[in-house]
Amino acid sequence: MKEGSDPIRVGAFASFMRAYQDMVFSTAVRLTGNDAQAEDIAQDVFIKAFERFGELRDNPSAGGWLKTVTTNLTLNYLSRYRRRWRFFSELRQESDSEEAPEVDFPLPDTLLADVDADRRAGLIETALRALPERQRLPLVLFHFEELSYEEIAQRLQVSLAKVKTDIFRARAALAKSLTRQGVTELDL
Repeated sequence: MKEGSDPIRVGAFASFMRAYQDMVFSTAVRLTGNDAQAEDIAQDVFIKAFERFGELRDNPSAGGWLKTVTTNLTLNYLSRYRRRWRFFSELRQESDSEEAPEVDFPLPDTLLADVDADRRAGLIETALRALPERQRLPLVLFHFEELSYEEIAQRLQVSLAKVKTDIFRARAALAKSLTRQGVTELDL
């Protein structure tokens, strides 16, 4: 009997996977903005975890390992995807007159403080999915993965100025999206 087909090991891994599947999926979906892509990435993460299950099984830092692997696999996936479709995006000329989104009000940290946690999570997830990848990625890496601007620039292979600009524009777009969803300064 092969080691991977041991029913006890498989059952233990199924329990391990259930414990971490929401975290892995939510990390991937925040970065990709796409459920189907996040599911594929989560599957790859758990294949890697199964291969190293002996090390991860009782390891208290298994969650951190899974989050790091998820982030890295997602960034690799998005990098491959970008290269694959670069030809098509280069055909489309972006207008030089593209302006930064208008911000009706600044997006303070307390904006969603009075909104219940489930609704707040839903509003944020909806707003994040609406962002273009070039804005969503640095914003998620900064706020959810807690990477510095410099680390983000290095991981995405872009300039520090681009990271700062994209995060600024993403925050402005989020403010605009939340306004459209009915969140205003009065909700503070």
